[in-house]
Amino acid sequence: MFVLYVVDHPLIKHKLTIMRKKETGPKEFRELLREITLLITYEATRHIPVYELEVETPLEKTKGYYINDKDIVVIPILRAGLGMVDGILELLPNASVGHIGIYRDPETLKAVDYYFKTPKLHDKSEIFILDPMLATGVSAIDAITKVKELGGKQITFISLISSPEGVKAIEKAHPDVDIYTASLDRELNDHGYILPGLGDAGDRLFRTK
Repeated sequence: MFVLYVVDHPLIKHKLTIMRKKETGPKEFRELLREITLLITYEATRHIPVYELEVETPLEKTKGYYINDKDIVVIPILRAGLGMVDGILELLPNASVGHIGIYRDPETLKAVDYYFKTPKLHDKSEIFILDPMLATGVSAIDAITKVKELGGKQITFISLISSPEGVKAIEKAHPDVDIYTASLDRELNDHGYILPGLGDAGDRLFRTK
């Protein structure tokens, strides 16, 4: 069953507000994106399985727990999704990383693929697809579809900001994929940008405008 999680922790709200400011530069923007991704990941990984492990403390043996983060696959949607990778890998350092290159045609607003390479996926793979902006949902749906075609089943989508239109589009196309986001913004404008949003995340990350 589809679920949308808006992770509205006070730290996330504070950092996201700074990111929205038009005067925030790329260095601070990158740092904030990494930090918010880390905080969202904390919530987005609550469902992953844990396994028992006996450990010995300085005083006695006890039961502990571990996760097999080698089964975790992180897949950023290029190029803005790259800014989220370091944040999730801080918590899951043994995760594998794939890359999906998709851009939205500015005229048709349809997804255009230009690169796709992921690790081998299997039934136990916990897959996290990353994109800071869930706008129309076109790129996200395309990425999720391709991951499923390769055998991915346990998929979570993580974004920084989402639009109601994008959320509804994913729910309709992939109702088995949950979304974790820091904010559900008001709407899309006529050009498919999120309002109030924060502009083009890729351009702000890499200063390409």
